[in-house]
Amino acid sequence: MAGQELYFEKFLGKGSFGSVSLYKYKGRHDGKTHYAAAKTSDHKHSESLYREFQIMSELKGCPRIVQCYGTKVQERFNEEGCLEYKIPMEYAPGGSLKSFANQFEDKKLPDALVRDFTRMLLEGLADIHGRGYVHCDLKPANILVFPSSCVNKKGAWITSHELKISDFGLTRRDGDTSWWQPHRPFAGTASYMSPESIFHGETGKGLDLWSLGCTVLEMYTGKRPWWHTDYKLKYLKNRHGPLIPRDLPFEAKLFLMTCFSPEADDRKDASTLLSHIFLRSGEVSKIRESSPMNAKTGCSSNPGKITMDLEKLRQRLSDMRSFCF
Repeated sequence: MAGQELYFEKFLGKGSFGSVSLYKYKGRHDGKTHYAAAKTSDHKHSESLYREFQIMSELKGCPRIVQCYGTKVQERFNEEGCLEYKIPMEYAPGGSLKSFANQFEDKKLPDALVRDFTRMLLEGLADIHGRGYVHCDLKPANILVFPSSCVNKKGAWITSHELKISDFGLTRRDGDTSWWQPHRPFAGTASYMSPESIFHGETGKGLDLWSLGCTVLEMYTGKRPWWHTDYKLKYLKNRHGPLIPRDLPFEAKLFLMTCFSPEADDRKDASTLLSHIFLRSGEVSKIRESSPMNAKTGCSSNPGKITMDLEKLRQRLSDMRSFCF
């Protein structure tokens, strides 16, 4: 849509560094009406917008990242005669993951959908981290939903949903600590931040994986992390993670415990977590059958009967290192 004239349709929302609106334009080849979203900032926040455009440009072609259009940030004078800066990007008809969840009872997503969405988010994080960046503000409001429809073998229409990560205004290079200040001890949204990012100013991949855990927890419970208490930074200082409800699936608890590991390195990385048992549902029943649970502790009562190679055993023991309820 490079060079296409955009016509304002409606206002979509406002963030820390600008607003997002919906625009429509005519396709050059088909003449049909198409839609695009555009993030607009004033001069005060233009530097952040330029940095975001640079990062999004490096992530062009990544299927789990919202794509920007054009080769540069647009600069135009608005109706008030003030210079404004704009990034056109693809429009998500499904809105944010946060608004999408509002369609479900108690805002809780079905287990199968949570697992599928988690896989998509890990794929997006793998691309972000693979290019040396840390998103720093992963949360449902910054994840967009793209509905799609197809016809199955029986001729019935099936609607599916694809997730893409958006809003790179706070994204930093892996290891960058220049942003940290005592009066602003976190990069993104406080309740989604990891202990080391708040108390040591560390900006590493582990921060995004902690935020992912918070997002997965929110998809299951319909509540923001730390819903069970008044959120205070002292809980993170003690290396405590958000409460994991007892009624979550066994493998979901394992996944969340990995995301909420006190040490960032123990959270592994996005590519490794893509092979976690939580995302390999076909293997769950086999593990349950080969590893009966002790009724009192909830831990494996006979691990010696598990037959798997050394690497799988190591991974299994690592995942279950503190799994007792």
